[in-house]
Amino acid sequence: MIYKSYILEEDIKKISDIGSILFFGENIGLKNDFKNKIKSFKSNSSILNIDQDDIIKNHNLLLNEIENFSLFEKNKIIFINNSNDKIFPILENVSENLTQINLILFSNILEKKSKLRNFYEKSKKLISVACYPDNEITIKKIINTKLKGYAGLSPFNINLIANNVNLDRAKLNNELEKITTFFQNKNIETDKLEVLLDISSNDDFNILKDHALNGNKIKTNKLLSDTNIDPDKNIFYLSLMNQRLNMLLSATQISKKGSIENRVNNIKPPIFWKDKPNFITQTKKWNESKIKLFLSKTYNLELQLKSNSVINRQTLIKKIIVEACEMANV
Repeated sequence: MIYKSYILEEDIKKISDIGSILFFGENIGLKNDFKNKIKSFKSNSSILNIDQDDIIKNHNLLLNEIENFSLFEKNKIIFINNSNDKIFPILENVSENLTQINLILFSNILEKKSKLRNFYEKSKKLISVACYPDNEITIKKIINTKLKGYAGLSPFNINLIANNVNLDRAKLNNELEKITTFFQNKNIETDKLEVLLDISSNDDFNILKDHALNGNKIKTNKLLSDTNIDPDKNIFYLSLMNQRLNMLLSATQISKKGSIENRVNNIKPPIFWKDKPNFITQTKKWNESKIKLFLSKTYNLELQLKSNSVINRQTLIKKIIVEACEMANV
C-alpha cells in the first residue's frame, strides 16, 4: 500500500497494525522524524538498529532476531537502515507474516522499477511511504508548530530561520533545537537569533547582493572576486535574492503618496533597520516590470540548478549577480 507522508505525520498511530513499513526518498530529516515518532508511539517496544550490510553478510541475522523474541518483550521494532533491492530476497518471505515485531526499512531514492519499492507498494499488508524534499511551505509550517507560543516569532524571524536551512529538514531540526535551548524564556530576539544561526557567515554574500541590486558595478566586480561563493548554498543564495526582490515588489505596489522612507516603513514584514539604506537605494533602481522580469530569471535558474547535477553552480550564481547589476542600471 502507498501512504502519503503527510498522513502519517499527522497521525503516526495509523501504522499500529502494520508489520513492516518502507520509508524511502532523499528527505533525511523527514525519515528521522518518522523514526522518532515511531519510537515515541511504541515506547514500550524494544528497539534494534541494523544496517543492511550486516544482514547481507549474515543472512541468518535478521531471521534470528525475529525468531528470538523474548517473553519479556511486548513488542519489538527492528530498524533496517540503508536498505535497497539487495535485501529483497531476504525480506520477501518474512515481512508479511509479522505479529509482535515491526520491520521498519529506511532507504534512499528508489526508482519505480525497484523490486523492494514495488513489493511494498503492491502489498495489502505492508506500507510504502515516499519521503520527498520539503518546500518552503512545509518548512515554515514546522517552524510555526515547533515554536508555537514563542514571542518574537515574526514573519521576518520565520524567514530568517527558513532561509538559513535551505529546505533541509535535518538542519532545520538542529536549528530549532538550538533555538528552544537558547531562548528558554520563549522570547525570540532577532539580533540574538542571527548570532545563534551564524547568519554572519552569509553576510559577505548579502553585501555582494546589495551592491549588485544597487547597480554598483565597481564594488560588485571587486566583491565577485573576493567573496567565497559556496556551490552547496546556491539555492539559499537565490532565496536571499528572491526575498529582497519580492520585498521591493511590495514597495512598488504601496501607494505612491508620501516619501519613500514612509512607504518602506509600511512594508510587511518590516525591513530590518540596518537594511533600510540599501533598500531605499534599490527602490529607486527597480520598478515593477524589471522586478518581475528578473524574478522569472531566478526562477528558471533555480529549476536549472535543481535538475542538472553537472553544471557549474558557482559560475551561474556569479552570472545572475552580474545580470542583476546590469539590470539595475537599465
